[in-house]
Amino acid sequence: MNSAMRPAALLLALLLPPAALHAAEVNVAVAANFSAPMRKLAAAFEQASGHKATLAFGSTGRFYAQVKNGAPFQVLLAADDETPARLEKEGLAVPGSRFTYATGRLVLWSASPGVVDERGEVLRKPGAGKVAIADARLSPYGAAAIEVLKRLGLDQALHPRLVQGENISQAHQFVATGNAQMGFVALSQVIVDGRIEKGSAWHVPADLHSPIRQDAVVLAAGKDSPAAAALMAFLRSDAARAIIRAHGYEL
Repeated sequence: MNSAMRPAALLLALLLPPAALHAAEVNVAVAANFSAPMRKLAAAFEQASGHKATLAFGSTGRFYAQVKNGAPFQVLLAADDETPARLEKEGLAVPGSRFTYATGRLVLWSASPGVVDERGEVLRKPGAGKVAIADARLSPYGAAAIEVLKRLGLDQALHPRLVQGENISQAHQFVATGNAQMGFVALSQVIVDGRIEKGSAWHVPADLHSPIRQDAVVLAAGKDSPAAAALMAFLRSDAARAIIRAHGYEL
C-alpha cells in the first residue's frame, strides 16, 4: 500500500464495525421446506455477524448427491437427520458439528376453504381430487406423507390420485396453483403469525409418522470457514430460535 492510500485505509478501518473487517461468505444448502425462515435467518445473521449466507434451496436427497459429486456447499440444513449423519460417516462433513435445528410438522392442506376437514377424513372420499406429495426418495416430508397413508391404510387406494413433486416446494406449488386439490406439505409453508394463512388444513398427528428432525452440519468444504462456524452458532441463538418457532417448527 502506498503512503497516499494509508490514511484512507486507516479511516475506513476505524469507521467499519469489527465484524465487517472480517466478513466472509458461506454457501448454504437449505432444505426446500425451510426456505421462508432461512431467508429471514440469513438477513438477521448478516446484520449480527457481518458474514453473508448465500443460499440454495432444494431437496435434501439432491443436495446429498451434489455434495458427493463435489458441490462447494459449506453448510447443509437438511430436512432430516439421516443425511447429515451419512455425510459425516462418509467423511464429507465435519465430525461433531451436527445438531438438530428444527423439528418439522406435516399438514394436509388445500388452498380452498372447507376442502380439508380437521381430521383428514377427506382422504377417504373417492371424488376428492388429486393429492400432492413430495418425492419420498428425496424428501423426508414425502417419506412422512407415505408413512401416514400406510398407517391410515390408504396408500393403495390413494396411489392413483397422488401427484408427486420433486421436493416439498413443488408439492406446495401444485396445491397453490390448483393442479392438486390438496397435498401434504410442511406447516411452515402455510403458516403466518401462528395461523394457516388461507385455505383449509389437517394438522397431521405427530404419532402417525416418524419425527421429522432436521439437522444442520458443517460440510468438509466449510471446515475452516469462520462464516460457517458463525452461522452454526447463530442457529442456536435465541434470536434464531424465535424465527424458527414462528414459522411452525418445534425446537
